[in-house]
Amino acid sequence: MYYHGVDSVTGFVLAGGKSSRMGQDKAFMQLGGHTLLAHALELAQAATGKAWIVGGAEKFATFGPVVEDLYPGCGPLAGIHAALADARTDLNLITAVDMPFLQLDLLKYLITRAAASEAAVVVPRAGGGLQPLCAVYRKAFGEVAQHSLDAGKNKVDSLFAEVLTLVIEQAELERHGFGEEMFRNLNTEQDWQEAKQKLSAR
Repeated sequence: MYYHGVDSVTGFVLAGGKSSRMGQDKAFMQLGGHTLLAHALELAQAATGKAWIVGGAEKFATFGPVVEDLYPGCGPLAGIHAALADARTDLNLITAVDMPFLQLDLLKYLITRAAASEAAVVVPRAGGGLQPLCAVYRKAFGEVAQHSLDAGKNKVDSLFAEVLTLVIEQAELERHGFGEEMFRNLNTEQDWQEAKQKLSAR
């Protein structure tokens, strides 16, 4: 049973990473006939009803509404903070632009779990680690992120101990058919080539 109150959830795609290991801007790389950005926005839109890009307005404004980092150069935590500072909804789905294997049912499932919980963060654990860039955050987490950024601490995971966090364990994900490959992100040319092969094999 999925949560259908999409008017109370906003989707944000973190697109502002440096892509230094890839050597080109990941957001505009084509996979399966779409850019990674277009694919991520489409998923976020379908899951929540409204999707925003977190990144530079100059680069991304032609592709959709944009929220810019308030702490530029401070990594994903700054992107999460920018999204939550701007958010008009309590629940906010945050995804990274470079996760081409994410599926809509997984995002809806996370939103359903978040809506039924008091947790400030609902985050999956897969592939041996937490997945903070495919998670649902309550708006109030933005204050925690801001204090951390002000203190020069940019790690997302370390903040989960400070708030009520619901971790969706891998066993639960797998019971619902969500394999760990959904959380694969693309950082290197090799990741990119493997993803292309995987998608063409489908």
